[in-house]
Amino acid sequence: MLKNLPTTPQEIIAWTWPAIASYYQDLQSRPLSAATVDGWLADWSSVGERIQELYARLSVATSVNTADKEAEARMNAFLDGIFPNMMAAEQGLKEKLLASRLEPRGFEIPLRNMRAEADLFRQSNLALIADQQKLAIEFDKIYGAQTVKWEGQEITLTRLALNFQQPDRARREKAWQLKAERQLSDRKAINDLWGKFMEVRLRIAQNADQPGFREYTWVDRQRFDYTPEDCKSFAAAIEKVVVPAATRIYQKRKQALGLDVLRPWDLVDGWYSRPTPPAGVPQLKPFASIEELKSRISGIFHHVDPVLGGYFDRTLADGLTDLDNRKNKAPGAYCTSYTSIRKPFIFVNAVGTHDDVMTTLHESGHSFHIYETANIPYVHQLSVPMEFAEVASMGMELLASPYLTRANGGFYTEAEAAHARIEHLEGMILFWPFMAVVDLFQHWVYENPRAGAQPQACDQKWAELWDRFIPGVDYSGLEQVKVTGWHRKLHIHQVPFYYVEYGLAQLGAVQIFGNALHDQAKAVADYRKALSLGGMVTLPELFAAAGAKFAFDVPTVQKAVDLMESVVLELEKIK
Repeated sequence: MLKNLPTTPQEIIAWTWPAIASYYQDLQSRPLSAATVDGWLADWSSVGERIQELYARLSVATSVNTADKEAEARMNAFLDGIFPNMMAAEQGLKEKLLASRLEPRGFEIPLRNMRAEADLFRQSNLALIADQQKLAIEFDKIYGAQTVKWEGQEITLTRLALNFQQPDRARREKAWQLKAERQLSDRKAINDLWGKFMEVRLRIAQNADQPGFREYTWVDRQRFDYTPEDCKSFAAAIEKVVVPAATRIYQKRKQALGLDVLRPWDLVDGWYSRPTPPAGVPQLKPFASIEELKSRISGIFHHVDPVLGGYFDRTLADGLTDLDNRKNKAPGAYCTSYTSIRKPFIFVNAVGTHDDVMTTLHESGHSFHIYETANIPYVHQLSVPMEFAEVASMGMELLASPYLTRANGGFYTEAEAAHARIEHLEGMILFWPFMAVVDLFQHWVYENPRAGAQPQACDQKWAELWDRFIPGVDYSGLEQVKVTGWHRKLHIHQVPFYYVEYGLAQLGAVQIFGNALHDQAKAVADYRKALSLGGMVTLPELFAAAGAKFAFDVPTVQKAVDLMESVVLELEKIK
C-alpha cells in the first residue's frame, strides 16, 4: 500500500510532479500477477483519484473567479508541469496492465477503454492537449469579462438577460440589442481563438494517426456504441418529428402574444428557447436569495427520494456549492467531482429565475451520480459515458418536476408550477432542434477542416442549419447575430462534439419520466440503480437499467414527443 499520499485539499493542491512521480515509479516497478493485481489497482486508483481532484480544484478556482491570476497560474503550472508527465505515466501503467493479460473482475469496460486509449496515445500530443485547455480558459476569460451599462449600473450579461422575461416588449428588445452588441464586439477575438483551436485539434488528430479530429474524438470520448452516422440519423428523426412540434409551440405562443412574427427578444433566453409568456401569465420569481434556493431545492429532493435529499443536504453542509452570479465568474453551470473524497462541487450562475431552479436540479442530478458510485473500488470504473451522465441530470429535472409546488417544499402555487412544467417540457422539445444544429455544425466543421477553420464559412453553415431546424423565429435585420450563434455555444469551442449527449440523454430522461407517471417509486429506484453502476457496463445496458432504450430512430423520438405533448395538454387545464 502506498504511504504518505496527500489527504487534505491543501495537500492535494500543493502536490508537485516530483512527489507524484515517485508513486508512479513504484507502481511501474511492481510485478503484476493474479495475486497482486487487486492491490496494485487499488494503489493506482489512490494516485489517480487525487490527481483528478487536483485538476478539479484548480479548475473550480479558475471558474469561480476568472480574474484570479494566482489560480490561473496554478492551473497553467499543472497543465505545463504535471499534466503531460502524468499522462505519460498513466499510459505506462495502462500498457503494463494490458501486457499482463490479466482481467480483474468488474474491469471489463475499463480494460476496453484502456485499449482504445493506448491506441490513441501519443507523447507528442500531451503539450497540445494542454494548449487546448489553455485556449478554453481564454474563451472563458472573454465571456467572463463581458458586462454592460444598464440603467446606470454595470451588470453581467446573465443579469441583463433577466429582462427577456419582462412583459414590456420594448424593454426586452433594448436589452437584447445591448447584449448582442456587446457580444459582437468580441467577434474578432472569438474568431482568432477559433483558428487556434482548429490548428491545435488538427495537429492532435494527425499526431494520433487519425483521419480527422472527429475520428480522434470518437475514440477519445470512447463512443463504442454509436457512430457519426447514428448522430445524423438522430438529427433526421428530429427534423421529421420534433421540428413540426417545435413550430407548433412557436405558433401557439405567437398567437398568445398577439404577434405576427416572433423575434429573438420574444424568447425567454433571447436565443432559441421558449417564447416569453403572454400577458396575464405571472413572471416566475422562485427565490429571493441563494439560501432560499438551497432550502427549497432540498425540500423538493426529499419528496423525490429521502436518500437523494440527504445527498443534497450533505453537499450544502460541506460547502460544496457556488450558486450566485457575479462579475468575473465563468459563465454556465457544472458539477465536478472531488474524486478522492467522492464528493461533488456544484457551480451555477443563479440570479433568481426559474431557469436557475432547473439548472440547480440538473447539476444536482450529476452530484447524485457521484454519491451513488462512492463505493465503486477503482477510479477507472467511475468513467461514465456522457450520454448517460446527462440522463442523471436531465432525468432528475423531470423526476423533480411534480414537486415544484410550495406544498411539496418547492417554489410555486399549483398554477405557477403547471406553467413552469409546461415551459420546461416545451423547452425540451425546442432544445432538440437546437442540439441538432450544434451537432451537425460540428460534423461539418471537422469533415471540412479547411472551410471549418474559416469563421466566415462557419457563419454561413450555422445560418443554413439554423434556418433549417429553427424556422419559427424571425432574424430579419439581425443576420450578424444569427450567423455568429456558434460563437455563443461554449461546447463547440471548449468540449468539441460534447453536445449530442444532451439530446440522447434527454430521450432517455423522457422515457424515465414516462415510467414515473405509472410508478414513481420504481422509476426512481431504477434511476438510482443505473447510477450506481458507474462505468462498469455498456451504454445500452445503462439505459436499460434505468428503464429506457438507447435509440436514434423516428418511433422512439415520436413516442417521447407524444408523451410530452400529452402532459402539456393536461397541465394546461390547471388554472
